[in-house]
Amino acid sequence: MDEPLLSWQIGSIRVTRVPELSTASLGPHLLPQATPAALAPFPWLAPFCDADGRIVLSMHTLLVETPEQVLLVDTCIGNDKERSYPRWNHMQTDFLARLSAAGGAPERVDQVLCTHMHVDHVGWNTRWDGSRWQPTFPRARYLYSAREWAHWQREEQVYGPVIEDSVAPIFDAGLAELVDDHHVVCAGIRLVPTPGHTPGHVSVLIADGGESAFITGDLVHHPCQLAHPEWSSTADEDADQAVATRQAFLDRYTEQPTLIIGTHFAAPTAGRLVRDGARVRLDY
Repeated sequence: MDEPLLSWQIGSIRVTRVPELSTASLGPHLLPQATPAALAPFPWLAPFCDADGRIVLSMHTLLVETPEQVLLVDTCIGNDKERSYPRWNHMQTDFLARLSAAGGAPERVDQVLCTHMHVDHVGWNTRWDGSRWQPTFPRARYLYSAREWAHWQREEQVYGPVIEDSVAPIFDAGLAELVDDHHVVCAGIRLVPTPGHTPGHVSVLIADGGESAFITGDLVHHPCQLAHPEWSSTADEDADQAVATRQAFLDRYTEQPTLIIGTHFAAPTAGRLVRDGARVRLDY
């Protein structure tokens, strides 16, 4: 992948987007309301759509570097995993090399934050060593919402054995830490509960040096949901709760200086929420 890295500075904390892949093929399934015709009235969405007007979704990790720690927010899909979605099945990319080149070499990472336990957010938690799944980041503590973990004890998986190959081995290795949804990760970084997509879904708030940024997770899959917060994705566990949480997020951060960094937003990926008539758009 030749997509350039994007970075943002929030006080003394640096956030770098490291992409794994991007796709327009998931859009019609994930957000069927977001047709090219429905998006045409919003020209600001152009960078987040392909040449045919279909929404583009980016799978990327956010590398967060503080003066004291190196953290990752979500770990994408991963290599060698058995997945029901054909493009992701036994996938092979050079993502880990690119992450290392950006400063996220496995031995440098102190904490891995997973906004939730879906297939495209936990994949690189582990890698195949030829005989079993091993933690990719052997020094790191892996943080999971206790509420999210409880949910996945009884929830059916549709993309493959995600918990078995990408989450359970972390517990087996003694590296998992179950936390509450308001957990303070370290100085300047804390979790924010944003339920709806999954019951224990969390976002990440960074605040340092008078500046702030908000990493969405799947609270918002695509910037079109800023203009249409009532559009829930087909992957949302509780569509009504997802809409209410998304609207509360817009009410809180629109016309505020907080930088919004989208976990699935294609480049330019981040911006501030501003009024656009009766709706909201991303000012990038």
